[in-house]
Amino acid sequence: MKVVFHINELEKWETVLGNVNNLLISGKGEIKSIEVVANGNAIKAFVETKYLIPMHELVEKGVLFSSCQNAMNAQKIEKEALHPFIQVVPAGVLRLVELQTADYAYIKP
Repeated sequence: MKVVFHINELEKWETVLGNVNNLLISGKGEIKSIEVVANGNAIKAFVETKYLIPMHELVEKGVLFSSCQNAMNAQKIEKEALHPFIQVVPAGVLRLVELQTADYAYIKP
């Protein structure tokens, strides 16, 4: 299974991180790839320390986090301000389309 989680609301990060962790536990052995794609104001979590440890723990389990460059531009957030394990994609919506085209299941809590 390949799964993409979409988040565009800052207040939903705890739910998304919990969902990803639960999927890793319950889908053990079946999960090939998980990516979390953030756009809108959800990208602010990529510069906050509040989410650094839970995100880093998921990265160590193979989860990829992607930030929308368009949202970063709109909110004046530079790539250098992001946690170092965050990849920047040109457009979050384009990344979601790419992943769904590559047979990723789409989840938006």
